[in-house]
Formats: sequence, structure tokens, C-alpha cells
Amino acid sequence: MKRLDGAALAKLVPVLDEGANKYTRGKLRLFAGTAAYPGAACLAAVASQRAGAGYTEVFTDPPIVPLVQAHRASLVVRPFDAWDRAAERPSEARHPHAYAAGSGFDPADEDALRMVGLVLDAAQAPVLVDGGGLQALVDDRMREACLRRGQAGFATILTPHGGEAARLAAPLGIAVEDPSALATDLAQAYAAVVVLKGPDTFISDGGDLYLMDEGGPMLAKAGTGDVLAGIIGGLLAQGVRPFGACVLGTVLHARAANVAAEQLDELSVCAEDVITCLPETLRAVRNCG
Repeated sequence: MKRLDGAALAKLVPVLDEGANKYTRGKLRLFAGTAAYPGAACLAAVASQRAGAGYTEVFTDPPIVPLVQAHRASLVVRPFDAWDRAAERPSEARHPHAYAAGSGFDPADEDALRMVGLVLDAAQAPVLVDGGGLQALVDDRMREACLRRGQAGFATILTPHGGEAARLAAPLGIAVEDPSALATDLAQAYAAVVVLKGPDTFISDGGDLYLMDEGGPMLAKAGTGDVLAGIIGGLLAQGVRPFGACVLGTVLHARAANVAAEQLDELSVCAEDVITCLPETLRAVRNCG
């Protein structure tokens, strides 16, 4: 099981180029939020900005477009049907981009789940699938889409909690008792990097396995998973390699929560507080190098 020291973590933090612009710093296309769960889009989007993404474009449920836009003036927010799949191009080193889909989706909403499939098929860049969007991958056709992406060299990142992981595992007969083995088995089955969230978080690409055990019970609150998806998505958008983005993202998430607990109280920490403490945490990780 891999462990990274402070210097190795610091090397994963993106470095700004003096001639950077918002596009060279990386663009995240975020498909998130529904009328029932608008906050998921807001939390994931702002977290991606704080993680360093140069441009976050949110596609969301039409009724909540004004709400998400008002939450953060620097976000570009559009309805789902404004996405032009035919215009998608491969991510490039000078203009990297990534996608995140599923935060705030209802697992029973077929239209939302169809959107996850469209993203997986069209994206020529890393795609993170989170939250209710993971339900789409229970379908064999969607698992095959992940396998095709892997064969084409495009990374897929799955961020399930234990219950979501069990639903992904059930059709494949994968045992769920050992979380480290579960993360590895799911990663192999989906040709993905799996971030299995829990009291201890296991990250696997099907070969390497990383244990992130710095979190605490203050993260057991609504919205913190959306924040993690945004952090990892923001790192992916900047060109951080998928396994490294997941390791760094989970560490930043956990440590920011710990900072928030010190400043407030572990009972009082909310998802928004984790985002607020992210810049301080990011600076501390960078300075360890």
C-alpha cells in the first residue's frame, strides 16, 4: 500500500506559469445539481476554483441556473441542454480540461443518469463520476463505456461511499467486506481510479493502492462529498495525473476539515467551512516541499 511523504505530496500541487491564462490553467466542465439538490453544484464548483481550476463551467438543471450563478459570480453556468457534445476536443498539455458529473443527481432520475452516459461517451479527457451519477454505472453498457475509455487512454475516476460502492459491486459479484480489496476490484472492473470514501479512504487504480486516513467524523455531513468531487475535478482540470489528483485531493479535503475543526469545533464544521480552509491547507502542503 503506497504512502506519500510531505515532499511527494507537494510535488503534486500544480505550479503556476508566469504566462498563464484561464484556459492554460485548466477548465472543468461540471455537470451537477438538480432542482432538489442545487447546493451540490455550488459546492463542487467553488471547491474546484479553490483547488486551482482556471475556468469552471457548470451545466445544471435549468430551474437552478440563476441560483448557481448568483452563488458565485465568477462561475459560468448553463442549462444541461446548452452543452455541445459535438464540439468536444481532446485535452491538451497547454489547454488541459476535465469533466465531473453526478454530484446532486437523483439516482432514480433517468434523464440525469443519461447525462452521465453522454459525458462518458463524448469526453476526451478525464471524467470524474460522483454521487447519484454513479448509479448510471450499474448498467453494463456504462461499465463498457468506462472500459472503452480506458482502452482509448482516457481516465475515469469514481468516488463512491460504501453504499454506492456496494451497488456498483453487486452485479459483478464483487465482495464488499474488505474496503481495500473492494476499491481495487472496482478499479479493475471499470478501468478506473476508485476513491472509496469512508472513515479510511482507499484509492486504487487497479494496481497501486493508497490509504488516506487523515479524515475525521467532522466530514460526516451533507455536501462534503460534493466538495471532494470539486477539489479532485479542479486538480484533474489542471492536468494533474488521475491517481495523484485523487491522493492530493483527498488529503487536502481531510486536512482542510481538520483546520476547520480547530478554528470552529468538529461538531460545527460544514461543507462550506472545508472550502474556506482549503487555501490555507493548500499552502501548507506546498510548503512541505
